[in-house]
Order: sequence, then structure tokens, then C-alpha cells
Amino acid sequence: MLDLIKKLNSRSKPYITEIIDDLNISRQTFKNKFTKLEEKEIINNFSINIHPTIQPNLKYVILEIKTNPKEPELVYELLKIRQMKLLDGIFGEFSLIALFIFKDSEEFEEGLKKIDKIMSESYFKKYQIIEVIKVFKTNGIELSNIRLEQKQLDANDRLILKVLQEEQGNKLISTYDISKLIKKRNKITISQSTIYNKIKNLEKTGVILNYSLNFCPRKIGYKGKYIIRIKPKNPSKYDELALRLEKKKCITDLFRIGTQYGLFAIVRVKEIEDYGKFIRDLYIDEIEDTFTNFVLDELIQYTNFVIF
Repeated sequence: MLDLIKKLNSRSKPYITEIIDDLNISRQTFKNKFTKLEEKEIINNFSINIHPTIQPNLKYVILEIKTNPKEPELVYELLKIRQMKLLDGIFGEFSLIALFIFKDSEEFEEGLKKIDKIMSESYFKKYQIIEVIKVFKTNGIELSNIRLEQKQLDANDRLILKVLQEEQGNKLISTYDISKLIKKRNKITISQSTIYNKIKNLEKTGVILNYSLNFCPRKIGYKGKYIIRIKPKNPSKYDELALRLEKKKCITDLFRIGTQYGLFAIVRVKEIEDYGKFIRDLYIDEIEDTFTNFVLDELIQYTNFVIF
């Protein structure tokens, strides 16, 4: 099961023929395994990850909320905000933590209005918003390892990326389908060959980080999820420390944030005990202090981090 999911997470578009050859299975066996993963709700659909720095106005925003189980409508309303990428129930001062990705300041302002309105109806009315200054790692991909060539995306590039991000189902979308969707929605005709060449160029230049399959972590053995904030002994060493932490496979996402504990990381482990070892090893680096939240419940269950 893990081998199959790993193979469907690839730097360039994965091909079924290559996967079945690598795994030494038949096409029918592949189909049966894939169907079982869907039926057990271990996987749901394909997606791609895009380098965050290609959109200079992109805003990553962390939201912490204090709530209680008697107001589930608050969660329902938050989940309606389409820019939300993560929503976890946590143990600590706050009850929920969310991650939003807004395409620009205008979209952020609109999202903030929605958040304020939702929170005005909450019992505690206690929440805080933290903006991300820099993304070091996303979905298990170390951004320092990706050579992003300077590239000005044109309108067609952006249309193709939007379709690749949002319209994939239980199979990778084809150039034919992309062309058809763009023509239907935007009244623009882009040939399949042009789409193919543009996608290859987006892969080559580091804009498309990888193709991936969305899966439920706890159903494939990742039982522990933690949010950790890290404070270095020397504040001038943030970037240096982040580049070392980026190498730790159990850290799937790593951000620089504008608070006293200036590094914010998402940690995935298979066993709870593994987190204790992670913390012990962490203090080998020049770290003054850490603050951890244990994730009790993933309210957005599917993700696509690189499996280690």
C-alpha cells in the first residue's frame, strides 16, 4: 500500500506503465489495489504542489481559535472558506489551528472579514492571526533543494496550473481534459501540444514541485501529528537553523513566522514515542526553547506530504 502511494508521488507526472514495472505487478493488480485504497477512504484524489514563491503576493496565514465542542457550527462555517488548507483540533491554550493560503492581499482581506464574522458568534471570541514570513518546506518538499528558475508566468500558464491544482480526480488529468476545461470556462483554445510543452517547462523550472496523491495519514500509519514552535538561542540564526531543520523527514512543513517562537513546523510521526526522540535530537541544535501542540483531530483529513 505504501509503496503504491509513494510511486504516485513524483517530481514529474507519474505513468502507470512505469509504476507497475517498478513494483513488478500487473495493470489489473494495480487497478485492484487502487480501488481498495479508494473504498477504504485511504486516498481520495490527485493533486499537484506548486512552488509558493512564484506568486509574490501569496499569503500564508495561521489562525488559532479557542472554542468548545458545543459550537460545531463554528467549524462548519470555517470549513466553507475555500482557502483553508488545514484545520486541526489541538490540545493547549487554543482549541483549533488553521492554515489558509490566500492568493493576494485583497483575497486575504475578504477572508479576514469572514473569519471575524464567524468568530463574532463564538462563545469565547478568542483568536489570533499569524502571518507567515517565509516558507522553508511544504508537504515534505525541501524548497532549498528546488532550483526555481526565474520565470514570468503568462496567463495560459496560470490557467493550466489552476486546472492541475483543482480539477484532478481519481486519475491524473490529461492534456485533452485540460484543453477542454479551459475552453469551456475561459472561452480560450489552447492546443494539447502547447499544454504539454508548458507543463514540461513548469516542471523543469521548479514551478510544479511534484504530483501527488491525497491520502489520510492516520490510515497509513502516521498516528502522531504535532505543531511545534521553535525559538533559537541566537535570533540571527533563524535561516541557518531552518535549513538544518528542513532536512528532518518528519517535519513536513516549516515556516518562519513573526512571533517570539519564530519557526513553526508540522511534524508527522508513526508512533507517539517517535516525537520524544525527535525533541531530544532537536536540542542538539542551537535551540533555546520549543512549544508543542498535540493534534487531537484532523478536521481536514487528506494531505499529500512526501512519505518517509
